[in-house]
Amino acid sequence: MSEQPQLLLAHHLKSLKLPTFSREYDKVAQQCAAEGMDYARYLLRLAELELIERERRMVERRIREAKFPAVKSLDSFDFRALPSINKPLVNELARCEYILRRENIIALGNSGTGKTHLVLGLGLAACQKGLSVGFVTAASLVHELMEARDEKRLLRMQKQLAGYKLLIIDELGFVPLSKVGAELLFEVFSQRYERGSIAVTSNLPFDEWTEVFGSERLTGALLDRLTHHVHILEINGDSYRLNQSKMKLRPAQRPSLEDNGQNPEPSPR
Repeated sequence: MSEQPQLLLAHHLKSLKLPTFSREYDKVAQQCAAEGMDYARYLLRLAELELIERERRMVERRIREAKFPAVKSLDSFDFRALPSINKPLVNELARCEYILRRENIIALGNSGTGKTHLVLGLGLAACQKGLSVGFVTAASLVHELMEARDEKRLLRMQKQLAGYKLLIIDELGFVPLSKVGAELLFEVFSQRYERGSIAVTSNLPFDEWTEVFGSERLTGALLDRLTHHVHILEINGDSYRLNQSKMKLRPAQRPSLEDNGQNPEPSPR
């Protein structure tokens, strides 16, 4: 192809926002010619490459917009280390049909038992399914809501939060909330009730949530909405991170034969 048509083609493909076409058309043309493919199959292969690349970029954009603290998949979760987790339920949730039904998830368990990893994996699965996701810790969310209220942009922030198909609120219960903070957080839950899914992680059982929100009435109303359509993941056991640290320390802390009062065999020289 002469230089002028190539320049025009590159310009048109850029205007049409078909970067993969522009990058791959010449190479694919040579491959299809060598394989004896007709024009329709050539265009089909280019279109497939464009769609694959477009979907990859869309997934990457959704992951960035979710603001995950780390990108973790369920494939990297060690279910064997935490046998109390309902793995079939987690696999079912990874299909993301609960989001289409506007149902919620609550992951309860001690610190370090993998709750955040689980919801991050489910959040990643939702991004890969084409669904919008937002991630925030409970303390950060309350802080941002109070700032937004003071700066007269609370309604805009609430609208943004309501727009996510899945909103992940991590570490609920780590920090007690002020009366205003608890009421603002309750509004987030209330506005999403039967309109969008929420995934919550907490280190506290339900009967201790009053300590966080400071009001039995408010806590009861929140739990009533949150648990109406809910999947509960209870994670019993010791901290996975702590156990991993202990495993790493054991060889270094193992006493030598001399410490035990035994005479080791002389080492070869």
